[in-house]
This record gives sequence, C-alpha cells and structure tokens, in this order.
Amino acid sequence: MKILVINCGSSSLKYQIIDSESEKCIAKGLCERIGIEGSQITYKPEGGEKEVTEAPMPTHTQAIQLVLDAITNKKTGVLSNLSEIGAVGHRIVHGGEKFAASTIINDDVMAAIEECNELAPLHNPANLIGIRACQELMPNTPMVAVFDTAFHQTMPPEAYMYGIPYEYYEKYKVRKYGFHGTSHAYVAHRAAEMLGRDFNSMKTIVCHLGNGASVSAVKNGKCVDTSMGMTPLAGLMMGTRSGSVDPYVVELLSEKEHLTIAETEDILNKKSGVYGLSGYLSSDFRDLETAASKGNKKAELAMKAFAYRVVKFIGSYIAVMNGVDAICFTAGVGENSPIIRTMVCNYLTFLGITLDQEENLRRGDEVDITTKDSKVKVLVIPTNEELAIARETYDLVK
Repeated sequence: MKILVINCGSSSLKYQIIDSESEKCIAKGLCERIGIEGSQITYKPEGGEKEVTEAPMPTHTQAIQLVLDAITNKKTGVLSNLSEIGAVGHRIVHGGEKFAASTIINDDVMAAIEECNELAPLHNPANLIGIRACQELMPNTPMVAVFDTAFHQTMPPEAYMYGIPYEYYEKYKVRKYGFHGTSHAYVAHRAAEMLGRDFNSMKTIVCHLGNGASVSAVKNGKCVDTSMGMTPLAGLMMGTRSGSVDPYVVELLSEKEHLTIAETEDILNKKSGVYGLSGYLSSDFRDLETAASKGNKKAELAMKAFAYRVVKFIGSYIAVMNGVDAICFTAGVGENSPIIRTMVCNYLTFLGITLDQEENLRRGDEVDITTKDSKVKVLVIPTNEELAIARETYDLVK
C-alpha cells in the first residue's frame, strides 16, 4: 500500500510517499517558510535528484497543492495519479482528551478536531486544511489522524495538572497535554537502538527544536513530563511563540496596548518568540545565526535566550527522572544548528558531557556528537514522524 503522509507545521509542511510493506520512502519533500518571504518546495523522488523550487505559499492550501502536483508530475513524479494512494496519514497536533490513539477520519472526528482549534490555533486549522484538500482530490481514499498528544498520555497527574481549582479540570479539562508526541516517541526509541540499550530501562531527554519546540522526559519507556502545556504556546520560547510567560502579561498588554484578549494571544502566538525578541528580524534560526555573526545584538540575544530555556527544561527533567542516559536533539534547529547545540551543551559540562566538536559540525545526520568518554551521550537524531504516522495509518486501514 502506498501511503501519503502529510505533516503540517506552523510554517512548514513535510510530506512523504511510503510503501507500507517495505517501509521505504519513494518520495519526500518539504515546504519551507509558509507565510514567510522566500518560501520554497523541495521534492526528491527515490533515486532521483532533489528539486528545489521557489514558489509563493501564503497559506498551507497553496503548499499542499504544490505537493500533490509534485508527486504526480509526469516527468519526475512517482505516481501516475492520486488514485494510487491507498491511504493518507495526517499529523494532528491537538486531540484534547477525546483522542488517546490514532483514528480513521470521519465527519465526527473532523468536528472534534475543530473543537480543539482554540487549543492549537497555529496548527489544528492547518491540519484541517490538509485533510480537506486531500478529501476533495481523493474522496474515496481513507484518511487517518495521528495525534501529537497521544505519546504524552502516560504523564502522571502531578505532571499534567495545573495549580488551579480542580473544578476547572472537571469542567473544561484544563491540564497539560504536550505535543510533538510522534517525534518524541520516534526519537526516544531510536536513541535506545543507537546505544544498544533497552528502551524500557532508559532515561532519555528529547529536545524537539524547530519553529515549534518542546522538550520531553522519557523514563523506562514512558513520557513522564514535557514542556508544552494545554496548548503549544507553553514551554520553550519558539519561532513566533512566546513560550511560558507570567499570566499577568496578558492583562498588562491588553490594558496598555488597548487590545482584546484574542489580539494579545495573537501577539503571543505569532509575533513573539525569537521573532519578537530579535526585533521582528526573523523566526528562522538560519537568519538569526547569520545576523548574529554580523554583530546583530538582538539576534544574538534571541538565540541565547532560546538555548537558556532549553537548558532549564533539561535540568528540571534530570531532577524528575533522577538522572539521564541520553540527551537527543531533533527537528529543524536541533538537527541542523551546531551553534544551538553547543550553546546548550556548554551549560551541561557538570554531567560529564564532552562534545566531539568535529562530529557536532554535521548537519541533519544521525550521529553521537560526544566523545567516547562522555558520561552522558548527546545524540542528533533526524526525526521521522512520517514513518511513524505511516505505520499508524497502515495499522488502521489494512
């Protein structure tokens, strides 16, 4: 069975065509900088050359159309038409408490996902766009939703409950959910394989660092804590998201700037993070690194503040798990920014971590970036959410 995997992020869209029997990727690509100037689509068929095309992508709708055009292109496409796709697996960020596992998409599921839009305003609407676009072009092809919140359902109540009246959990399910679960699960499993260890007896910290970013603590095969909260706005500072701030900031900004609560939340979601802290320079870490190298102090501050917050979560999770065996970097920034990895690990020498500076310069490769005598291993593991989603999709529709 050929499975199309659509993974819509806040400013990017990854896609793959995967053969479910061999688990082989026959084509893959990436739409970058959606909604940002300089957007482009990358497409690479198995055994073929990578094609990079600059194309305007003001929204995810245009990005998905470009993906479908690429995989069915008569010259370099891998499918003659869309009917060859046996199923489509969609990454869905927020499933609330309604979904603790993947599910085949129907009208009721769509409605339930839409009910969670306010909990993930940068993602769930984009995820729904992907579903609807595929349904329109492939009305008879089964669609599966794979939820980012599922992996974190093993957190104990003391980790996911907030310090507010319990009645709000009972009434509205106000609690921490956590996100990027598909990525955290894949990377944690892969770390155990790389180190030749039993996944169920390891203490692993996964740093999923991209335009959206989160850290998780995985102890004995289960997620015991994660940085994101009820929505993907909490936790680390991110590309355009503020991360956790004093709740009073919302009231203060609303009053001083004469904004509604919704307008203030829009600022925290879309105009904050490294984008806001850098003086609206960019939410792309590549741009920040270039600017910082030329002496831009705000860009340098944004990068330092980001790395500092990653370190704080790592430290707290070491305490929660009473130790750590491996720290993993993944996603766009984690896989491709030796600078950010160095900034983070420079805080962690007390753990006996020693970086192999040459290995750390590698970008996008699966690699151990520590020396042989490093007491804690630091791994770079390119995430493969698409394969994980394809497996879930195949299991449900086979």
